[in-house]
Amino acid sequence: MITEPNATLRDSDPDVGLFTVLREDGSADPANDPKVPAEIVLSAYRHMRRLRILDARMILLQRQGRVGFYGACTGQEAVPIATGLVTKKDDWVFPALREQSVMLVRGFPLRQFIAQVFGNSGDVAKGRQMPSHQSGKSVHQVSWSSCIGPQVPQAVGAAMAMKLRKDANVSFGFCGDGATSQPDFHTAMHFAATFKAPAVLVCQNNHWSISVPTAKQTAARTIAVKGRAYGMRSVRVDGNDLLAMYKVLTDAADRARRGEGPTFVEALTYRIGAHSTSDDPTRYRADAEVEAWKKKDPVDRLAKHLRLLGLVDDAHEAKLDEELSAEIGVAVNEVEAMGAPARESLFDDVYAELPAHLRDERAELMSMPPAPSHG
Repeated sequence: MITEPNATLRDSDPDVGLFTVLREDGSADPANDPKVPAEIVLSAYRHMRRLRILDARMILLQRQGRVGFYGACTGQEAVPIATGLVTKKDDWVFPALREQSVMLVRGFPLRQFIAQVFGNSGDVAKGRQMPSHQSGKSVHQVSWSSCIGPQVPQAVGAAMAMKLRKDANVSFGFCGDGATSQPDFHTAMHFAATFKAPAVLVCQNNHWSISVPTAKQTAARTIAVKGRAYGMRSVRVDGNDLLAMYKVLTDAADRARRGEGPTFVEALTYRIGAHSTSDDPTRYRADAEVEAWKKKDPVDRLAKHLRLLGLVDDAHEAKLDEELSAEIGVAVNEVEAMGAPARESLFDDVYAELPAHLRDERAELMSMPPAPSHG
């Protein structure tokens, strides 16, 4: 935090300078290398490749009319995968659009994850949520809202509850760069810093708030520097560098667990694909910009690092992709064969004990013949 009113921002400041570990040749900068164990890095790589394949498959299904909507994470895989590896069992995650895969890293079943895209009987949410709004109580992940930013104060509220209960748990809250211009973001930042909530708040700055570039929606020099006004520790990190993300998130979570308060993280990344399957990015951004960022692809960068260490090669990658594609293919086939949620489930989960008028409505519904199948 700046102590003098007119102090000059310096590139060495953590919320202005960019923390990175991986160099262009795949080596790790020894000054910043967190020395992540090889088994964790290999696990991260597997999860990142699986997410890349899964996203491609879900987009294909949407284009074929087999699911209604999907928001891919292509180009931003390092942030959610690193988060999943850093979180502990009883931590809670409040995602935005591109962090659903955190729950897969934490052990949420792939079939149930895909069932939430279809919204069928395999969906633990009983088909009530929109696609790409996955959640799972078993892994403490809350569904995000399509309204921009409200999950950030929810994450802070959960963190404040953890503090009151004296739990050693952390709440992870996510938003995009556009959400930092929303009132909910500023409310969350104020409360988190003032009450030293055990929260890690992460902004994935992918440069585009759908079709609005970051430069047109904020005058701040960086997103991370916004944390200064609230007295919150803020860090700007290379969001396409898995090792850098792992280091920054680990440090932030450790601080929170020690009672030292929240950390705000700006992960500088880029959305390679469309905002969602409802979007056409060619209408508002140049292909040259996309091609430049493809050279910083987080999956490729980690692959280069692992190759340099002798941990992967062409044969390893070919086998891995074959295994992951088969796993996803089997899961999709099983999920797509599932029927719709049971009609009577419409009345579940509203009251602890169903009141009489809803019992009557349920009985009336069940007395009617089911809708004809279109399968």
